[in-house]
Amino acid sequence: MDSNYTKIFSGNRFMAQRIEGKLKESGINPVIKDESDSARLAGFAANVDGNLEVYVHHSEVDTARQVIKQIKSET
Repeated sequence: MDSNYTKIFSGNRFMAQRIEGKLKESGINPVIKDESDSARLAGFAANVDGNLEVYVHHSEVDTARQVIKQIKSET
């Protein structure tokens, strides 16, 4: 991953997609990394656990963490 991006979440697909939606509502364009999908597309059999990683640009980390904190408080 580009050194200008920071991982802010790693976990299940449902939560990652929820975070992605809220970040976009806040004007942040996250990058979603899905190792299992990448392996599948490359033709490798993968243990599909459904975990995704969410990255944001360094300049947006503080705002993104606030969004995640808000989502976690709702659950």
